[in-house]
Amino acid sequence: MTREMHPARWGDPKLAGALPDSTRELVEYAFGVQDRPAVEVVAVPPSALSEEILAELRGIVGVEQVLLDDETRRLRTRGKSTPDLLRARSGDLADAPDAVVRPADHQQVLALIELAQRHRFALVPFGGGTSVTGGLVARRDDVVGVVSLDLIRMKALREVDPISMTAVLEPGLRGPEAEALLAEHQMTLGHYPQSFEYASIGGFAATRSSGQSSAGYGRFDALVVGLEVATAKGTLVLGSSPANAAGPDLRQLMLGSEGAFGVITAVRVRVRALPTVKQYEAWQFPSFADGADAMRLLAQNGQLPTVIRLSDENETALNLASHSNVGGDTVTGCLMVIGFEGTDVEAVAAKRGAVAALLTRAGGEELGAERGEAWVQGRFAAPYLRDALLDAGVLVETLETATFWSKRDEVYQAVRDALVAELGEKALVLCHISHVYETGCSLYFTVAAPGGDEPLTTWLAAKAAATEAMVGHGATVSHHHAVGSDHRPWFAREIGPVGVDILRAVKAELDPAGVLNPGVMIP
Repeated sequence: MTREMHPARWGDPKLAGALPDSTRELVEYAFGVQDRPAVEVVAVPPSALSEEILAELRGIVGVEQVLLDDETRRLRTRGKSTPDLLRARSGDLADAPDAVVRPADHQQVLALIELAQRHRFALVPFGGGTSVTGGLVARRDDVVGVVSLDLIRMKALREVDPISMTAVLEPGLRGPEAEALLAEHQMTLGHYPQSFEYASIGGFAATRSSGQSSAGYGRFDALVVGLEVATAKGTLVLGSSPANAAGPDLRQLMLGSEGAFGVITAVRVRVRALPTVKQYEAWQFPSFADGADAMRLLAQNGQLPTVIRLSDENETALNLASHSNVGGDTVTGCLMVIGFEGTDVEAVAAKRGAVAALLTRAGGEELGAERGEAWVQGRFAAPYLRDALLDAGVLVETLETATFWSKRDEVYQAVRDALVAELGEKALVLCHISHVYETGCSLYFTVAAPGGDEPLTTWLAAKAAATEAMVGHGATVSHHHAVGSDHRPWFAREIGPVGVDILRAVKAELDPAGVLNPGVMIP
């Protein structure tokens, strides 16, 4: 049975706990505590869909697969960004879909798209609901209603090719479900974003997700070798070979399209042998710059481990890499966590030795396995901490970008300065690098500040200032969270007017009625 997330919180509230004593003491010292419990049960607006549309929906997927009840519609309302949660916690569910529809296969998805084109209702693909950039909030202008296209029934492992080491997965599979099916064949996808427990295969593809093990396994878009997509013009099947020179790669057009061009109904992915050896450890560097330089050298020398994560001085001081002990004992300087996975003990040992030698030459000091293992144990827990902090009246959110190595410090300082200027000197701005390339890296910021009386307004202003700093200094609006509706104004600047015209032309061709996730991604 698929695990559902609470409509106003992350994940399963049974797994959430109160703030640890060390964290609560830190919060009281830095911000004070102003308890703000969430509103637990809220009615959603009545469905705007006509009986004619509902009857046709039922004719395609069956009566039981068209859901209008408040509980289901609440669970398919928005994503899990802090603005999404603040709205839900205050009782605002105005963006609830008018119906939740659950197709069984590709043909039903095609039929639903045709129906949406004909009746002009918005169709919003839903995988796991983990979007943090407004990717599930359809614009209601010029549509008669909004339907959540819940892919929860499309969760088959369609095909395994043990010779080519590929597998075909359906979009509704959540991360753990996909890994469990592949493990039966001694395979792994190796894609572990922080949202892993709830995010879906379709969502990974539609947002160009990047997981915590990207250094070893690659970003999700690098794992995709083929796609099946349902569009208003029919079926698009891509990926006849591992690589080709047959014109522009249309797979890359669909990856990251966030449901605006069509609905991804199957993904052929590259898989690896299930690792039997896993070893994690921690290192310490004098400064964030020193640690970042060491990461660059690893990437440019082809010696990256499976996992690599570097906390800046502030994140290290708060011990954020150990989510069960935030605010507890930490190390000086900057903490780096690295992990090695493989099927051969000697090969893993050799890689560890080579990495250790380079990190030592770069000024790193090995700290052993304890802190590395602590990070592994809590790697998916940070969103639960956010809920506890929101309950205490603290405004907490994350944002991320990527840039070239030569601009890393410039972008890092610009975003930090923009956030502090908007949120005040009490704001805590933390950062880590967890995705690295030969040419550059990601920068992932965590922000905490007093919530005040208008936390939503406060954060939207801070996010706008930070994103302006990113784009103004030549960085991207998103490394792995996607564009959604939140980043659209800055995305237009990033790709320029010609890029905007190209996307709009594709949208007009593949979605002539403009009903596929309207208001998302396309500037």
